[in-house]
Amino acid sequence: MTADTLAVPVVRARGDAFACGRRHGAERAESLRAFLDDGMARLNRVGTNRVSWATLRPVLDAYRVEIEARTPLLAEELRGLAEGAGLDADEALLLQIRREVMGYQRIPTMGDCTTYAVAGAAGPVLAQTVDLNGDLDDQICVLDIARTGSPRRVLVLGFGGLLGYLGINSDGLAVGLNLVLGGRWRPGLPPYLAIRHLLDSAADVDEAVRILRTLKLASSRNLVLCDARKTAWVEILDDEQRVNVSSTSMHTNHFLHPDFLASDELNVFARNFSRQRLDACRTRVGELPPDAGVEAHFALLSRAPIRVEGNGDIRRERTVAAVVLRPDLGELHVRPGDPALNRTHSFSLRAPATPGGSTSAEVIA
Repeated sequence: MTADTLAVPVVRARGDAFACGRRHGAERAESLRAFLDDGMARLNRVGTNRVSWATLRPVLDAYRVEIEARTPLLAEELRGLAEGAGLDADEALLLQIRREVMGYQRIPTMGDCTTYAVAGAAGPVLAQTVDLNGDLDDQICVLDIARTGSPRRVLVLGFGGLLGYLGINSDGLAVGLNLVLGGRWRPGLPPYLAIRHLLDSAADVDEAVRILRTLKLASSRNLVLCDARKTAWVEILDDEQRVNVSSTSMHTNHFLHPDFLASDELNVFARNFSRQRLDACRTRVGELPPDAGVEAHFALLSRAPIRVEGNGDIRRERTVAAVVLRPDLGELHVRPGDPALNRTHSFSLRAPATPGGSTSAEVIA
């Protein structure tokens, strides 16, 4: 993709869980079909071990049981996604657990998300890079979901049919994330769906932490939470969680809590670069003025080492998006692809909650 050519499609879905999923699938059907046909959602282009439907179906069945038990409404939305996109149930589910199927990547990496959140008088901000392999910037999508019977709307940034990844809700909660590696990866609730569940269910940081403690997650992650009063990072390893609450939270891809340091499986090259990015983040956030605007945060995210430039290898992580969330204002701002080359696309929960697809109102900053 060349500079300033990337679109950010938005799907506005209204109705019950199945209807929301069906709208998502129908809007993105062509892209999702092409993605799945491209080496099984590019898994066979980035991994060292080839996957096939024959080997994956027992794994998918085990995950399906966990998702249906822990988040039945998201299971129903997933069924709607499959119908709307013309996918079978296993194809739609694979899109949700793609990262778990990929497993640990122990080869030296160049990045995998730098995230920070600040709460204060100037208004809360959660900002991060999204560093992924697989050249996924062509799979970016924003979901604006208003589910029947829910007291809140959610704005979610996702990739390749994901029902969740990162985002905000209309109560003023923002959730971001970082990959951390450790423990057993096993059938459970995929962290991306857990994030969506938090946005659907939690009004603030405290409630999100309480809900997280009830969930059995499939794989290790760090979540960064932000509301108007506080921020927190939550490291998740097996069935254990460690929470750090502060007015400012920053995280990259190595464990920070002392209890988890010995379990960190990140290779030494990636850990050193993760520490370098965290140090740079701490310095740059400390230099921001209290009233820093959205574009000042993007400027911070668009410079190395926080911004990770690609080297042409689809197997290596690079920055495929940067995001600035303003949960108090209900705003999600994203620069797709390389944030140093592409402009800001902005979406708001204050826009009318009317049905519609990717042609509905979008503000370009």
